[in-house]
Amino acid sequence: MTATSSPVAPVATRLAEHTIEIVSDSGEGAQKCGQIFGAVSAKMGNGVWTVEIIPAEIQPPPRIPEGASGYRIRLGAGTVTNWGDATNLALAFNEQVLVARHRLGALAPDAVLLIEDKWATHEDADIRTAWAEAMAELATRPYRIIPVPMETECLTLVDNARKGKNMFALGILACIYGRDMERIKEQIAHAFRKKSEAVYEQNVALLELGRNWAEEHIDFRIEVTPAPMTEPLVVMNGNEALGLGAIAAGMELCAMYPITPATSVSHYLSEVFERFGGIVHQAEDEIAAAGVAIGSSYAGKVAFTVTSGPGLALKTEFLGLAIMTEIPLVLIDVQRGGPSTGLPTKVEQSDLLAALYASPGDAPHVVVAPATIEECFHIMVTARRIAEAFRTVVMVLSDANLATGVTPFPRPKGDVRWQADPIDLAPVPEGQKAYQWDAETGLSRRIVPGQPGGAYTVTGLSHDEGSKVAYSSGVHQRSSAMRSRKLAVLQSLLAPPTVYGDAEGDLLLIGWGSTKGAIEEAVDRARAEGIRVSSVHLRFLSPLEPGLKAIFSKFARVCTVEINYSDEPGDPYITEENRRIGQLAWVLRATTLVDIDCWTRVPGEPLRPGSILDAIRERTPRGGAA
Repeated sequence: MTATSSPVAPVATRLAEHTIEIVSDSGEGAQKCGQIFGAVSAKMGNGVWTVEIIPAEIQPPPRIPEGASGYRIRLGAGTVTNWGDATNLALAFNEQVLVARHRLGALAPDAVLLIEDKWATHEDADIRTAWAEAMAELATRPYRIIPVPMETECLTLVDNARKGKNMFALGILACIYGRDMERIKEQIAHAFRKKSEAVYEQNVALLELGRNWAEEHIDFRIEVTPAPMTEPLVVMNGNEALGLGAIAAGMELCAMYPITPATSVSHYLSEVFERFGGIVHQAEDEIAAAGVAIGSSYAGKVAFTVTSGPGLALKTEFLGLAIMTEIPLVLIDVQRGGPSTGLPTKVEQSDLLAALYASPGDAPHVVVAPATIEECFHIMVTARRIAEAFRTVVMVLSDANLATGVTPFPRPKGDVRWQADPIDLAPVPEGQKAYQWDAETGLSRRIVPGQPGGAYTVTGLSHDEGSKVAYSSGVHQRSSAMRSRKLAVLQSLLAPPTVYGDAEGDLLLIGWGSTKGAIEEAVDRARAEGIRVSSVHLRFLSPLEPGLKAIFSKFARVCTVEINYSDEPGDPYITEENRRIGQLAWVLRATTLVDIDCWTRVPGEPLRPGSILDAIRERTPRGGAA
């Protein structure tokens, strides 16, 4: 199908939501196009959830399915909580990246596919053959395919179309979805704020060229009218929200070593942290980053460190030191696929057991997990307060889905109580010991260097209340009990989790982290079908929120939904005795003694609500299973 000038007015269709993808080879700017489109849509009041499509290699060869790089935007009239099931419109810079999305099942059967048409008549016969084969494969589904002369059009303005197609594509999308051009230009100015005025003007010219082309050649428009805004909103991704939350919490130092997908936390803070008295320290490695944060916290600062799975492994010994010395520390782990270097650019929730238990010896600490991008902001305030009040390590488990996804949420209303209290530098009372544990709570006063009368030895060795190295069984037993007691005290302050749906039924789904939106959408769909299913989403993973066993007892079946691996029952050699189950399921079974099932997947992408719905149907009477 070719695109020609439309002799009649384009047909406008009003929808509650629509999902768009922009895909290209790495380095062609599809992600920048998608980021700007998503941000502008959110600022116009639409609900938005975005997901980056990133190849595993930094610079894969061009025109291969494995090299698909891009951005997916789920656009809604109201709140959008996850990336949905399938793409309704894809704009591709070549046929190979489009075929990649087709083979992954990412495209809706009736999707509209806009594709660069230069490859159909390319001088290289192999490329023309690859184009023809790809078109034949795509023709097996009832897609609507619209060739677009991106390069031909862009070359009227620039010498290198590869550096201009993304803005041309943005102009096409702006036309189709009725995006505010002035807002787009403002966003382009922000995105290229470190470039020259000439670069900005060139990008705007390409944007307008794309919009004008679409006005003449695209015969449809999609209207996703936003609901009226009732309060001011902000638009950001999860890593930016973590950084902004650290500022709101009064944190003063971020020490880290760059690692995907956590690095952009420091990128954001590097631009703004100094304005609030903060410092970003890039250490020589992950171990040093943990050491710098611990040392800073020992000196009285409010410090945190940021990493991903491989870095978490390297920080383990220092985390044990912070727990033994009871020095407050917040650690953000932006999870990715594993093991080892695994899937650096893909989402997974496989660090849970490592976060809970991967420290030599008994090292109790707090583990929390935000479920939304908004929670990424607020959880930093909570983590800082807990770390300091309980003199412990608090791990914040985010993931790649939250890290790079963009969504609007209500503008936080700052509260001075979020900030850390000034360090008490008053003289230490005579006789006060460095670890003078309260026998009931395990808590002790934090003493920092410089306090008169507060000198004491800091050591990772077993020690008594006075910080004197002590190996006797009685001392170690007592100090271990005090470090553990603090988690019980914290749990006593927590409220039971909220049940989404009815308080009783045939099936209860348990989730954590970024799966919340997909799980709850699947629950809503299932309940509309008459299935008696509800869900619970956990934020505290150590200690667990109280009351879980009582909640579980009101459902015939309980099942976790997780993005980590579990064996499938019935697979070769898999038995009830050797089956490896989902990590949260493992923890909940151990702590509640409830027979908890699990449904887990490791696709390298966020879970889709439709897939979770299928799992619900399989596990409920209506789905044919008792």
